[in-house]
Amino acid sequence: METVFRHRLSFKRDHISWMGRSRKYRKGRLCAMALAGLLLLALMLEIQIPVLGSANAQNTVPAIPVANDPRDDSSPWGVASGAEWFSDFPRFNPLLKTAGVRWLRGFYEWQIIQPKRGYFNWAVTDRLVADTKANAIHLTYTFAYFAPWASADGGTRTFPIKDMQYWRDYVSALVSRYHENIKYWEVWNEFNGSFAKNGTPAIYAEMVREASIAAKKIDPSAQIGMSVANFDVTFLDAAIKAGAGGHFDYICVHPYEKLNALADNGEVDFLAMARTLRQMLAANNLPKDMPLWITELGAQAPVNPEQQADTRQAIALAKGYLLAIASGFQRVFWFEARGPSYGHQTDHGLIRADFTLRPSYQALKTMIALLGPEPASVGWAKLGARGNGYGFVFSRGGQNILAAWAPSKQNLEIKFDTDIQVFDLAGTKKLLAAGQTMMLTDAPQLIINPPLSFVQEATANKDSPYLWGEDYEKANLVTSRLQADNAENGLRQINLDTTLAVVVGDQSWRRTDFSKHSSEGHYVYFAVAPQFIPFGTYEVEITAIVRRLEPAGVAGMSLDYESKSGYVNAGYLSIPQSDEWQELKWKIADANFVGQWGWHFRLNGIASPNEFSIKQVEVRKFVSR
Repeated sequence: METVFRHRLSFKRDHISWMGRSRKYRKGRLCAMALAGLLLLALMLEIQIPVLGSANAQNTVPAIPVANDPRDDSSPWGVASGAEWFSDFPRFNPLLKTAGVRWLRGFYEWQIIQPKRGYFNWAVTDRLVADTKANAIHLTYTFAYFAPWASADGGTRTFPIKDMQYWRDYVSALVSRYHENIKYWEVWNEFNGSFAKNGTPAIYAEMVREASIAAKKIDPSAQIGMSVANFDVTFLDAAIKAGAGGHFDYICVHPYEKLNALADNGEVDFLAMARTLRQMLAANNLPKDMPLWITELGAQAPVNPEQQADTRQAIALAKGYLLAIASGFQRVFWFEARGPSYGHQTDHGLIRADFTLRPSYQALKTMIALLGPEPASVGWAKLGARGNGYGFVFSRGGQNILAAWAPSKQNLEIKFDTDIQVFDLAGTKKLLAAGQTMMLTDAPQLIINPPLSFVQEATANKDSPYLWGEDYEKANLVTSRLQADNAENGLRQINLDTTLAVVVGDQSWRRTDFSKHSSEGHYVYFAVAPQFIPFGTYEVEITAIVRRLEPAGVAGMSLDYESKSGYVNAGYLSIPQSDEWQELKWKIADANFVGQWGWHFRLNGIASPNEFSIKQVEVRKFVSR
């Protein structure tokens, strides 16, 4: 019933590569219930119960009684579920509880709850709310999507709505019934993605505003969240300016691409997300300390156990939670609990289809056990002799825990002047004596009570920009020298495997690889340091030093870049016929580099008749606007 298209590192009108994942709602089985009374019998059998009149009348069936339910805590540990296997929550919720998970993001669609105007079927949502409560898990709910009778085209994903009053009544009915259990409500799911055909920032702003007014009329303490696919700060900014400002209480993002980039040392870009969102909020005169959530974050693993791939997923999960909490995200939700196959023999689940547990589940359980249900971020530290290792200190009561790992494809040695306990993601403990060498890899390790010097450094750095390398805030130029091992100076190549290294003697560079699957080898992706171009609009000049693979082989490229209006194309330039390196330049007046899909610009060779080589790429910054 629902297909989610997840952007890969690509842009297009005609050439974006998509990774599809389907989520199908599967109707839950009825539990046998020995209940008296005609009304309760009807509910047991999931007979639609007619409801007439106002929002108050819609709450005809008594809400599930709640006793001392706080609805809220400071735990960041969440998991999200897609619709396809969502009805298995009675089986996976106990497993989430065992791991220490405190929050579940999941929802049944409007059409399930209200298949006809004036009729509500609360059976499935009642069971969901009761089960999460029984497992000591807080439920956060999403208002989505259309009931076909409310949509102008009779579907569930296409705008416009026939009458905005239908939306108000739907929101009012949900909040009226469940406000004693649910405090946090997201408005739609990935409105800027594939789930809101004909949708615009203005339409989303209206949906947010009307949902907020309706919900807070019933429960003034209700919290309303704005939600976007990937890291689409531009869409959020446009919706706020279109009228959503003042009608939401927290922001939700789904930065899958930022997580994927951690395999290529994308930690600083991931850490910069919170700062970028706060700069956007401040630019719109909104509280810059507004809560920030990641309500979907995930990486795929094979359906059947496969140690190397399963380990990669566990590492991605650990880094995602640790970096998000360290940078100030209030809650993080891994997508998803139990993962179905999306046709490629992979899925995102912590739990496999057969309910066996992946290493990613154990990694999450280990982190929660060691960091505690409500960890506090102390700050960050540089590790290793060159200071390029990643260290983040968290506090659990009076105990400090250092999460540490090395850059991708590197190992680092560090030593401590006190005895320490070290835990890997599987929960295995190792004791190291003072002065003994500890090896850091790209898999995070957790060190209990590290020496005071690490804690002091992390505390001093807490409010400083994240720097593993130079501070590019005042720089006018950043560069990336493409070679077997790139030399990057404030400009980083993303997704290196779209290119091939060429080595000739003591010289090396990179070339496109048009044979790559899904045309990805036609693109070369880049991200600039977040200090170099923070949130805002800038004038820049991008230079690519390139040459044809063969002097007689016609080649060229265009430039796709991130602007205030999304990703746009800066035009095609041909590479002159020569065996010498050539400079191609693009002057851009509206660069807005937030990294919506994990990259800021790319060289686009989709229209090139032949492949080409790239020696260096540069970005010169002029003024901000």
